[in-house]
Amino acid sequence: MFNNSRQDPLPFDDSFINQDRYAIDDLVEIMAFLRSDRGCPWDREQTHASLKKNLLEEAYEAIDAIDNGIPEKLCDELGDVLLQVVLHAQLAREAGQFDFNDVVRCICRKMISRHTHIFGQDRAASPEEALDTWEKNKLIEKGHTSQAQVLQDVPRVLPSLHRSFKVQQKAAQVGFDWDDASGPLAKINEELEEIMKIRASTQQAVEKGEMRQEIADRAVAGEVGDFLFAAVNYARHLNVQPEIALNQSTEKFIRRFSRVEELAGRQGFAWNEMSLATMNQLWEQAKEEEQADKEK
Repeated sequence: MFNNSRQDPLPFDDSFINQDRYAIDDLVEIMAFLRSDRGCPWDREQTHASLKKNLLEEAYEAIDAIDNGIPEKLCDELGDVLLQVVLHAQLAREAGQFDFNDVVRCICRKMISRHTHIFGQDRAASPEEALDTWEKNKLIEKGHTSQAQVLQDVPRVLPSLHRSFKVQQKAAQVGFDWDDASGPLAKINEELEEIMKIRASTQQAVEKGEMRQEIADRAVAGEVGDFLFAAVNYARHLNVQPEIALNQSTEKFIRRFSRVEELAGRQGFAWNEMSLATMNQLWEQAKEEEQADKEK
């Protein structure tokens, strides 16, 4: 693999650099070199903490590739996710903590120990029963002695909608849940009324000088949080992933907004020249066009 024809030879010859296929060991070796004194200045200065945002971004880009349905793009993005794993493993290897083989060993052991309906004596005839077995084994492995610990174990860094969804799911595992969707729907209406009440009372207190605005804002934010939590609960009972649903609605808003801007431009309007009524009219036109396209 070594090429001594270079003045400052790399530990890889031209055949390695230009080959069509690589194995995971090749990636591990490349990363070790990039972290070495002869490697890349950027790679050398990274830490677990500095790479947190990269890991999140690469995971989201992989999800975006799944949504786009382009296999080549997904392949590329999964490679970026794998790179993050290999880089973190290299950092740990240098610190004498673990290496990539330890990461593989851990996940293989976990897959075996959590699938006791395959590798053990448990039985699971449906996806739901398989998931129950997984959660049972996870509880044992983590040493949790209460369901509150299970809820506390849901990572705080998850997107808020998804975290609340998972917390509610785990509470439901012990029966702490509504019987059907009518319960959280009623809770949504209740929380909406609470927002209106707290907003009216705090603003009145602010105007009288009995409360500071920042305290009033925190009180309203607390009620808005309860409202959103109830909305997530309702979505869960409808078998809707709120994080995905909200992202889809955001994309829809951007798409329609772009169309409104295009329609306004064709009619010679600028944003500062249009009334809200005109904007709404163009918005409805964009919606109708979108619906017509779906029905073709």
